[in-house]
Amino acid sequence: MRVVRPRRYLTCEPRFFDVKYAINPWMREDVPVDTALALTQWQSLCRTYRDLGHTVDTLEPVAGLPDMVFAANAALVLKGRVFRSRFHSEQRRPEAALYATWFKDAGFDIHEPESVCEGEGDLVPAGGFILAGTGFRTTVPAHQEAQEFFGVPAVSLRLVDPYFYHLDTALFALDDENIAYYPGAFSPGSREVLERLFPDAVIATRDDATAFGLNSVSDGRHVVIAPQATDLIGRLAERGYVPVPVDLSEFRKAGGGAKCCTQEVRVP
Repeated sequence: MRVVRPRRYLTCEPRFFDVKYAINPWMREDVPVDTALALTQWQSLCRTYRDLGHTVDTLEPVAGLPDMVFAANAALVLKGRVFRSRFHSEQRRPEAALYATWFKDAGFDIHEPESVCEGEGDLVPAGGFILAGTGFRTTVPAHQEAQEFFGVPAVSLRLVDPYFYHLDTALFALDDENIAYYPGAFSPGSREVLERLFPDAVIATRDDATAFGLNSVSDGRHVVIAPQATDLIGRLAERGYVPVPVDLSEFRKAGGGAKCCTQEVRVP
């Protein structure tokens, strides 16, 4: 039986969600966004977390920051400490300070990195490591900064496919010991590292990955996942996890899914 660990999540309402610029291959300014549908889908995500017994906090959105809904990119929170973001794209830089203010007001110790870093988008705690993506956004020096701040080994992994521009589009932690990932998103050497560290990992297909099936959120037993990732859903169920499909298709227009909308607040 897979064991649930209650989680605390920080989210941001998509009141101003839109595609006003293109900073990844998923974003097209000529594709209209249904803001009402995005809000309904986001509310379903938050309701699902609460129904599963988790705590959900919400940060007030700010007009002019359409990607603020993607809370995961704002920081990595581990052991009650916050490693905030320094965004690569100019359009998203104001988000970092707004999220940092929320964490400061909540009493957290906050570190501002010197290097480009996009929070849980590229920093994924798993197996006693911080799995750290690079190649498109977060830089390797930021991996080293995170290691020094948390005292947890950072394992650098190079992303090579621009459709998987953040690590959390290509990999997620299933529990404290294992992960699921799409090998084609990584350089050959990084694939070898993952094979060595996680020999029992759940392997996803490209179809699963492009459906944002790897932008999922697991509490150790339940996996909140895109319903379009049908093969991955089946593989997870075979391993004893309980897939919980939640449709966040509107957010794919900006290159996001469940995990992008979810910042996990990890306290000791």
